Amino acid sequence: MRPMKRKRSNSDRVLSFGRQAGMACVALLLLVAGVWSSWGSAQHVVLAKGREHGTLTVTACADESCTGRYDPDGPQGPRTGMTIGQSVAVKKGGEFPVVVKPGTDELVRTGTPGLLYAWVPLGGALLLASLVIGGGMGLTRTAWGSALAGGALLVAAFFAV
Repeated sequence: MRPMKRKRSNSDRVLSFGRQAGMACVALLLLVAGVWSSWGSAQHVVLAKGREHGTLTVTACADESCTGRYDPDGPQGPRTGMTIGQSVAVKKGGEFPVVVKPGTDELVRTGTPGLLYAWVPLGGALLLASLVIGGGMGLTRTAWGSALAGGALLVAAFFAV
């Protein structure tokens, strides 16, 4: 004899919908935070047209930033005292193509390595959101897609930088 299925009550449906909506909001919040934190650097790489480009030769590194000789593209002469955020890939003596953040002495690495490195926070957010999407919402295929996209971004940034 087969067990009888119990009908879902309205309160069960409301609770299920509330859980799904709550988890969707958490996943969306994670993704928005990832894009927001990435965009601070990525905007200078993605929208680099019309900005000052050049090459940075790193001469010294401190705790959080490195300084060096900046040689802009074009007729302007080289400048010193320009800074770039220190990462694993920035070492003394290294040369990097960079773009100047408007109105500052800060530089952002350009090209494919700079673009991928700028979007690393989004890669981490995609990985975190995949846990919420799969575990909290039960959308396993979407969760796997999010996890693979985030992981691919992080791995590509690791090998590019």
